[in-house]
Amino acid sequence: MLKKFLQAFRPPQHATLPDPDAELALGALLVRVAQADRDYKLEEISLIDRILARLYQHNAIEAAKVRATCEKLHAAAPETDTFGKLIRETTGLEERLAALDALWEVVLADGDTDEGEIKIVEEARAAMGLSFKDSQTARERVESRLEAS
Repeated sequence: MLKKFLQAFRPPQHATLPDPDAELALGALLVRVAQADRDYKLEEISLIDRILARLYQHNAIEAAKVRATCEKLHAAAPETDTFGKLIRETTGLEERLAALDALWEVVLADGDTDEGEIKIVEEARAAMGLSFKDSQTARERVESRLEAS
């Protein structure tokens, strides 16, 4: 009985997080960008879910579960470039460019670009082996899509 009483005051034992793959790495980067301005809005959470669903063919519930895992990975996370390198090493150029588009989508979602958000995108871009020009082009593509909608 004393053992149960003492365990009640200990932090809960959490299941270990999965080793990130490209999907979880991108999701963690999306969360990191969304939280960079310390204002993690419902609109950003919903956007991350839609991006994960679009890129990885998840339904809404699966995408939300993946995002929740990504939030935990981000909280326990390695450096931004670690996620970017994982994406570079496990995906092709088209997937990396799509990841860069997704990052810019989150940055531009609230209409207010934060310096911290841009820094994370640029660190991820460099780690993914993409050029500054790739980043400029991705940003312009996302801005065009946002203006059209």
